[in-house]
Amino acid sequence: MQGVPVVDDSLQGHVRAKKVNGLAERIKDAILPMRSSVAYRRFLAARLVSQTGSSMAPVALAFAVLQIGGGAGALGSVLAVSMVPQMTLMLLGGAVADRHPRGRIMVVAHLVSGAVQAVVAVLLFTRHAVLWQLLAAGVISGAAGAFFGPAAQGIVRQLVDRELLREANALLRLTQNVVKISAPAAAGVVIASAGSESAIAYDAVTFFAAAWMLSRLRVPLTPVKNTRLVQALREGWSDFWSRQWLWIMVAQGAACITPWLIGYQVLGPLYARDHLGGPAAWGLIVAGFAAGLITGSVVVLLLRPRRVGLVACTATASMGLPLTALAVHAPLPVLVAATFVTGVGLDVSINTFASYQQSQVPVEMQARTSSYSLLGQQLPIPLGYLLAGPLAAAVGVVPALAGCAVVIVTLAFAPLFSRQVRAMRLPARAGEEGRSGAVPVTAGASSRS
Repeated sequence: MQGVPVVDDSLQGHVRAKKVNGLAERIKDAILPMRSSVAYRRFLAARLVSQTGSSMAPVALAFAVLQIGGGAGALGSVLAVSMVPQMTLMLLGGAVADRHPRGRIMVVAHLVSGAVQAVVAVLLFTRHAVLWQLLAAGVISGAAGAFFGPAAQGIVRQLVDRELLREANALLRLTQNVVKISAPAAAGVVIASAGSESAIAYDAVTFFAAAWMLSRLRVPLTPVKNTRLVQALREGWSDFWSRQWLWIMVAQGAACITPWLIGYQVLGPLYARDHLGGPAAWGLIVAGFAAGLITGSVVVLLLRPRRVGLVACTATASMGLPLTALAVHAPLPVLVAATFVTGVGLDVSINTFASYQQSQVPVEMQARTSSYSLLGQQLPIPLGYLLAGPLAAAVGVVPALAGCAVVIVTLAFAPLFSRQVRAMRLPARAGEEGRSGAVPVTAGASSRS
């Protein structure tokens, strides 16, 4: 019959099979870091074990403060006090992690944190805990975190090949995000049945278990210069400042994190109380964000985005989306969808940017350069918390949300004026050039199995 196209069933079947096989190869490639490196598997398992306890700890700590008679002010102090030593000592932690075995530093940091949590658990079990002890525990834990963070950031480059950094970081983020969603609910069950002290004791056990697992890592030593500590810090700053793309992106992140914290973490719950009926609605919004973070890790594993600068700037701009939706009184399903999109974008951005930084910075400079990056991004966090109340009082919650959204979107794409930022791309994997995003092909993927 004229004008009726003839459908070739065999051709359609071939296309479908190609799509299925392409997806299977993408999944196989996504777990290459685990298949190719025993050290990475141990590192991933240790981080997963530790995260199960660390994700339960804030909930348990909150009820522990209430248990000893503390109120909102005491709780805020306990939760915030760890940030001071963490930011103060982070540069020192980076210098130490580039001068000594990073695996050993992580083991010691976990042992210290585990001991602190064990003492807190004993104090709570024996009903001898008082506020100053919990504050002191937070200070010590924050100090341990200042050394653990740069070492953990720097060691990934030593565990996998350079071209697998994207997948290695995505797997870490994926497992941690899944735990961050499930662990607080588990903490609620544990606290209700056995008390907050039991949840904190579990956190101590996971620190010790993770320390043992990390002690079994066999990581090549990085080349270390026998320089004084001050000189090591100067070298870290020189490396950080010499990379224009790096300090521009850190500055952008620092400038945008303040309005995001004001709008989402502080004003968002206030808006939910006044306009959405209370915490149940806000819980759905937060769940949408968490689901987006998990989805973002899956996106990185399967689609493997390479244009780091464009991805990071677009993701930062997406932080204005939920704030805009709140400001225009969007219905709850739209708010949940907006936070989901932001979660996807942020996780893709964090994964790709961390992978690019690890691929560009020399292995012997990883921890120091990362410590400057982390410190630059964390410094505005206390400022955001302090400004939220006065801003809402001065202009109102809804106008403040709108203003925060405008600031984020205005600053998000500014880094793209830099040629170095526009040129940020992750290296292609074998056979990855020319792949279509819609129908992935298998060229070059199976050869790395």
